[in-house]
Amino acid sequence: MARPREFDVEVAVDRAKELFWRHGFNGTSISDLTAELGVGPGSLYAAFGSKEGLYARALGRYCDEQAGDLLMALESSDDIRSTLREVLVGLVEMDLAEPRGCFLVNAATERDDDDTTIERIALNLRQVESALAGSLERAVATGGLGAEKDPAALARFFTTFIQGLRVMGQARSGRAFALSAVDTALAALD
Repeated sequence: MARPREFDVEVAVDRAKELFWRHGFNGTSISDLTAELGVGPGSLYAAFGSKEGLYARALGRYCDEQAGDLLMALESSDDIRSTLREVLVGLVEMDLAEPRGCFLVNAATERDDDDTTIERIALNLRQVESALAGSLERAVATGGLGAEKDPAALARFFTTFIQGLRVMGQARSGRAFALSAVDTALAALD
């Protein structure tokens, strides 16, 4: 009979997320994970199957948290311009305060040869694009954006811009650079 699990899996995923975010997949060993999580290798493998399985859960948690905040802001928005400005400026501030950068960007560059990682990133980006498209469509329907605007094209643009903004944040381009880029991007709504 298997022994009952003696640790909280959700807490373990959060702690592993922080470790992977700080050191990357390749820079985080099984011994780093077991020490951080306070479990033995057998328990880690029993709960997650592998280091890759735990990484996938950690990345998924990060994506859900990040996308969730954006989706909530977009769904509750009556003014797409103000909401997008608030979201984009918030990302600039987050990147200025967070030396680890964006976990999703880190994962995309470090694990670009791992199908599971790339599929999770693609899912996240589709969710963001879909939420943006929905908000932009509502803005066109209510007159907040001109009828000539293409919500799908704008959603693709802003999804791409967000990722570029996150990369520039990791490159420490600075607040003035990033805010200027945000202003330029938002001009696409005019």
